[in-house]
Amino acid sequence: MTHPSLPKRPMLGRLPVLRSPIGLAHAVTALLAFMIVADVLGFGAAAYMMSVMGDVASGGGAGDVGLGAVDRAVWAVGMTTSMYMLGLLGTATLFIIWFHRVRHNAEVFAPDVQRRTPGWAIGGWFIPFANLFIPRGIAKDVLRASQPDPYASEVRHQGLLNAWWGMWIASNIFDRFATNRYDEASDPQAIHDAAGWLMTGSVLDLVSAVLALLFVRGLTAAQNDKAMAGRQPLRQPAPQYPAAGGPVTGGGPVPGA
Repeated sequence: MTHPSLPKRPMLGRLPVLRSPIGLAHAVTALLAFMIVADVLGFGAAAYMMSVMGDVASGGGAGDVGLGAVDRAVWAVGMTTSMYMLGLLGTATLFIIWFHRVRHNAEVFAPDVQRRTPGWAIGGWFIPFANLFIPRGIAKDVLRASQPDPYASEVRHQGLLNAWWGMWIASNIFDRFATNRYDEASDPQAIHDAAGWLMTGSVLDLVSAVLALLFVRGLTAAQNDKAMAGRQPLRQPAPQYPAAGGPVTGGGPVPGA
């Protein structure tokens, strides 16, 4: 006599475990500090260009000022721009890796307050126009999951997030405007004026980098504190499959939370 076999239990996917963001945060912080230095040097180079072009415009030509001064000003702007672009590439790459790491940890702390999957912590940065709001929404959800009570009405560090995000958007828009003005300048007075715009752009970039640094440190510290406190996720969905001895009534704790 044959007996009906028990239904096969579906395989569960790997449960998420905490992964430390501290090392990545240190690297991102160091690169943001490099960007701050690049902004300071860029401000100085633009100020020097503005001074030289002001003398050229008022003196009637580069000959009265000296071609050496003009060449040094052009070299300074070019070198600081290259330094900035190189630092930006490295900083953006590591920042996105760190951002994905903290989003992954949020899946351990409080998965039910995350409105987007972890993949959006990477892909959201590369969608035109959508990258103006998707990463901020993810960051807010991660902040909520990383605080002691993810279901509290207030979200810690949201003011810092808003300040950084607004400054980041403003600096990016202004940088494009200032760079276009400088590239299109064709006479000493126009270059003088464009250099002033570059100086303003450097200040906005510097403020944005400082706020980003504070945000990275604040969120990393919040996740580390929560992990060290050993807090478990407050809500977990139960596995939806029948057990051999009867129905499953609850789920176990997530490892590493």
